[in-house]
Amino acid sequence: MLSLGFFAWIVIGGLAGWLGSKIMGTDEQQGLLMNIVVGVIGGLIGGMILGLVFDVESAGWFFSFLTCLLGSVILLWVVKKLTGSKS
Repeated sequence: MLSLGFFAWIVIGGLAGWLGSKIMGTDEQQGLLMNIVVGVIGGLIGGMILGLVFDVESAGWFFSFLTCLLGSVILLWVVKKLTGSKS
């Protein structure tokens, strides 16, 4: 994931953050910027987790997207648990 350029981080992170917010039911609370932030941070989280098992650096765009999506869902789940949000 870190090998992707800045623009790729924004695009993949934004899409993964948006889809992750749809999955977790937080889409109404997030805007475009927050989706990007969640997706990029999710990419770091997913990369750390999946990096223990797979070579995430050379896996390609699709695997990078799935990594960001997984990390985004985990991040949003943790935030919902910490804030006590029911949505």
